[in-house]
Amino acid sequence: MEFATPLVPARLIKRYKRFLADVTLEDGRDVTAHCANPGSMMGLAAPGTKVWLEPNDDPKKKLKFGWRLVDHENGHFTGVDTSVPNRALKAALMAHQVPGLPTYDLVRPEVKYGQNSRIDFLLSGDGPDTYVEVKSVTLSRQPGLAEFPDSVTARGTKHLAELAQMVATGHRAIMFYLVQRTDCDAVTLASDIDPAYKAAFDQAAQAGVTVLAQACKIDPTGISLGDPIPFRA
Repeated sequence: MEFATPLVPARLIKRYKRFLADVTLEDGRDVTAHCANPGSMMGLAAPGTKVWLEPNDDPKKKLKFGWRLVDHENGHFTGVDTSVPNRALKAALMAHQVPGLPTYDLVRPEVKYGQNSRIDFLLSGDGPDTYVEVKSVTLSRQPGLAEFPDSVTARGTKHLAELAQMVATGHRAIMFYLVQRTDCDAVTLASDIDPAYKAAFDQAAQAGVTVLAQACKIDPTGISLGDPIPFRA
């Protein structure tokens, strides 16, 4: 998935109110960018961090920049826009390029299920329907190891219970962790950050929910799916 508009570099001043970030552009201007990430962004929002922004000229948007990447300035990047994984994964699903999934003919995003929830993707084809819940992973506290979540996620815990319920009613269910970091080759759960999520994950896995994890290829031109990576329970 290529970015619609070429990204421009900047330096982070501060991130605040979850969805706002003040940055300094290369020409010295200070601007406010939209930050499409409701998590804590632990380790990614230190003042002075090099970031990449996507400009826009949409008159309906109050903010003219969107924060897309953190540049670790060592050849590695992290994607901070949590909407990107679903868009990148949708393209791969449509092209049948995601390993580990059952045979399917139809891909439907945002289908209602559970208790006032929407599944990211519902795959239909031979056999039972497959419910795929996608999580963007950006936290890393150990070299090479990504972790989810980076903050308490009651919504994520609820989704795990609903996936388990889908299995109980005869469907397939997949918890898909998409790692938006190029410096990690495995993913695990941050059980110290959200013990309730870890407990719900264990119950879901025991109930038959499948876990898949995949890396991303990231640079300032775009984000695409990389190779499958190990999930460490």
